[in-house]
This record gives sequence, C-alpha cells and structure tokens, in this order.
Amino acid sequence: MFDMLNMLGKVKDIQAKLQQTKEKLALETLSAESGAGMVKVTVNGKRQVIKLEIDPSLLTPNDKDMVSDLVVAATNKAMADMDAKIAEEMQKATEGLIPNLPGLDLKALMGLK
Repeated sequence: MFDMLNMLGKVKDIQAKLQQTKEKLALETLSAESGAGMVKVTVNGKRQVIKLEIDPSLLTPNDKDMVSDLVVAATNKAMADMDAKIAEEMQKATEGLIPNLPGLDLKALMGLK
C-alpha cells in the first residue's frame, strides 16, 4: 500500500538536502584557463563569472580578437566544469532519496539553470 506520509517525509528530506547543497555550491569556485594560462576565468556555484584575469602581454589592439576568443573559451570551460560539479554534488545530495531517472534535471529543481 502507498504510504503518503512516508512519501511526504521523503519530499521534505529531499528539499532540505537540495537547499543545503545549493548553499554549499554557492560558496564553491572553479577556474579554467585558455591560451596556455594567458586568460583565466573563475566562476562560482551560482554560475556567475566572479573573476577574469588576462595576461598583460595580450592587451594590445592587434590581439583584440584573440583575447575575445580566449575569454570565451575560458568562460565556457569554467561553466562546463561547474555544471559537472553541480551535477556531481546534486547526485551525492540526493543519493538514496531520489531514484536515478533518465532526464531528471536536478539543477533545474535547484533553480541553477
């Protein structure tokens, strides 16, 4: 027989774990580089760019397009790495509480998408 009270208890557990994970991830930072380290982008767990470092040797008018490309590449890498970290942390937080269902987007449940 379906136990509604047990199910509601699990939902509350899941909500609490998701909130704790969201708060923990907000404090996480991750950096990625491009151009052999000449451009470095740091993002946080809210998927916000919080720091951009550009090697001074790139700051010439002739390198404008290259700098733009390197910033985009480093930003995309940092965001992809953070997405992977968020997915990993969400899986850990909900292990045993939520079945591993294909297509279940836990990031969207946390409002991180």
